[in-house]
Amino acid sequence: MTKDHGNSIKDDETYEALREDGASKEKAARIANAQASDSQSPSEKGGAASPYEDWTKDALYERAQELEISGRSDMNKAELIKALRNS
Repeated sequence: MTKDHGNSIKDDETYEALREDGASKEKAARIANAQASDSQSPSEKGGAASPYEDWTKDALYERAQELEISGRSDMNKAELIKALRNS
């Protein structure tokens, strides 16, 4: 039986499945709420941003800083990309 997560989670079943797959609470909530909204299509490709591999290390660091990723100052470019993709 699916647990009711209250008003903050719009699709409890999707949220629980994502959490079981290892997604963070924040990421699972974003995806579950986007899928429950008729105005959003989370499975479709997003904007026209270039892949992280094309970004400079400084740009990756700034994005990691915006997302408050801990340990970013000790990361190399590959580690920053991995951390950003997993955030």
